Amino acid sequence: MMEELVRLENCFRPELADAGCDEAGRGCYAGPVFAAAVILPAGFYHPLLNDSKQVKAADREILRDYIEKQALAFSVAMVDVEEIDTINILKASQKAMHLALDNLSVTPQFVSVDGNYFIPYKALPHQCIIKGDGKYAHIAAASILAKTYRDQYMRNLHESYPHYNWFSNKGYGTLEHRLAIDSHGITIHHRKSFKITSPQLEIFEQEGNP
Repeated sequence: MMEELVRLENCFRPELADAGCDEAGRGCYAGPVFAAAVILPAGFYHPLLNDSKQVKAADREILRDYIEKQALAFSVAMVDVEEIDTINILKASQKAMHLALDNLSVTPQFVSVDGNYFIPYKALPHQCIIKGDGKYAHIAAASILAKTYRDQYMRNLHESYPHYNWFSNKGYGTLEHRLAIDSHGITIHHRKSFKITSPQLEIFEQEGNP
């Protein structure tokens, strides 16, 4: 069965240098949070582009290469576990977005953000868009970059910590990952502020898989 192709609007404010922003890994038990910012040219299109959660892993890699070649500007940034535990995951996600915006080679005039919350960046006007990664190409592109960069990071970490199978679960709280934490404890890459050690596991089991 052929998948239905999605045609996204290019950006929210096409008359401006509108940077789309999204993050990846906010709800994970382990690893940094990543964010990306992308400014696309007018007429940008790829038939596979969509919210990264709706795109197959192999297709995300195709899109990553295409976005990096075609974008007017793009940047990916991360905030590590230590800082997540210090300032909390919401602030860390916002900081990662700001860092990505800082590193754009084109100065943005407007920021479009996936979700319903954003800390203003350098007094630039912005718009929060719920499920924006499924509506606007520049936010979808940011979601693809943030996701693929973070997945690559977690696959690399897996080599040193194979018990947790981060190659597959990327640090999310799957049953497999939670049971590995119960058996092997937590690592320096686990988010201590998320309270994911054994006493919590019984609660998670009662509630079912996330």
